Amino acid sequence: MLLFIDPIVYIVRAYDATRSASHERNARLEPPLALRMKSVFFKDVVTILSRSHGDRNVYPSAGVLFVHVLEREHFKGEFPPYPKSGDASNDPITFNTNLMGYPDRPGWLRYIQRTPYGDGVLYGSPTPEHVGRPTVIEITAYNRRTFETARHNLVINIMATEEFPLPYQAEFYIKNMNVEEMLVSEVLGDFLGAVKNVWQPERLNAINITSALDRGGRVPLPINNLKEGVYVMVGADVPFSSCLREVESPHNQLRCSQEMEPAISCDKKFRAQFHIDWCKISLVDINKVVPVYITRPDPGTGILPDFGEYNPPSESLKSRDYFSDFLVTMAIPSAVALVLFFILGHIMCCRREGVEKRNMQTSDIQLVHHSAIQKSTKELRSMSKNREISWPLSTLPVFNPVSGEVVPPIHPDNYETTSMPLMQTQSNLQNQITIPQPRPSGSEATLPLCRR
Repeated sequence: MLLFIDPIVYIVRAYDATRSASHERNARLEPPLALRMKSVFFKDVVTILSRSHGDRNVYPSAGVLFVHVLEREHFKGEFPPYPKSGDASNDPITFNTNLMGYPDRPGWLRYIQRTPYGDGVLYGSPTPEHVGRPTVIEITAYNRRTFETARHNLVINIMATEEFPLPYQAEFYIKNMNVEEMLVSEVLGDFLGAVKNVWQPERLNAINITSALDRGGRVPLPINNLKEGVYVMVGADVPFSSCLREVESPHNQLRCSQEMEPAISCDKKFRAQFHIDWCKISLVDINKVVPVYITRPDPGTGILPDFGEYNPPSESLKSRDYFSDFLVTMAIPSAVALVLFFILGHIMCCRREGVEKRNMQTSDIQLVHHSAIQKSTKELRSMSKNREISWPLSTLPVFNPVSGEVVPPIHPDNYETTSMPLMQTQSNLQNQITIPQPRPSGSEATLPLCRR
């Protein structure tokens, strides 16, 4: 049944021959509105649409898609005219919608407006829980140029109907549409017309429309005219057609698991305007759905029981001895630390073997090697202090290679060599020591030394 509460608020149903009385009623409307509704009737749109800018009452049905368009043109008259005469007023206008007395809208109602230069849309599917209770939505329009506001109320009176919910519901995912594009009555009518040709139901209804972003989808990149995607749920009174059942075949399920497009025979009826992802279609028969009842505890009245007056503790508190707590906290850890200190000191200081005992337990060859290493270390340290020595003593032979005689050092330990240059020149060649060479047999090998 069609309900016309206001000439600006109207309800659109699917067209059939039984609506002749409704068409006679539409002919009595204003000519522009009658032409608009006539064009929409033949689109098989099963939804509720309204366009208003004042305080209006709408009567949607539970389980039916409700759409309310907030047109900027209707709100421009409530703001001051554009300052320059002759220029078209194109002020940016945004809308804020909320339930009266609350900061947000009801859970079933959504709102979208892409830009301040476009119309806003309220849409959603009322639930049976809200039947009989008027829902007042406050609509506030903001003029972003003059910062003025205009406020109107939209009263939504949700009505119960025996036709809904329809037992067979199918949800389609359309990849090439945004939610505001799908909410246009002509586009939604084209989609429902294609579904009706595939499904062939007696009654077809658009139940809900949801943006893919509300389902966890990603914002598309601004390239190649990519869309966000939209989920459209429709309901019918007859079982699903064989074409819709093709998605449940094992072959198509395998193709979907491999991220391949399934082969659907009726896809060509949608492909001209709607790109449907058949792997994401959902077919639900509510007659076979087992209801789940969750037992919740009784919340009660929210008032605490009466326990009498509050009795604070007395001011006279008993004294407490903290000496035992001090012993446990400070004395015992200090005693343990002291014992460990003495044990460590005894191990490090009182159990040393000494140099004499170490030398007695060490072989002579190791002592000689150790003494040579100490002597070389002392010599290197002495050289680092005196940078003007003619030749490092480590480069001189320590014994005669022929006779094996040990050569005494050139300089005694207390010899002062600070005046000697670090690098020898030609004038200092007489100070060098000639390395002895082997002589023929019969002659005595000697080691000439040159001293300054």
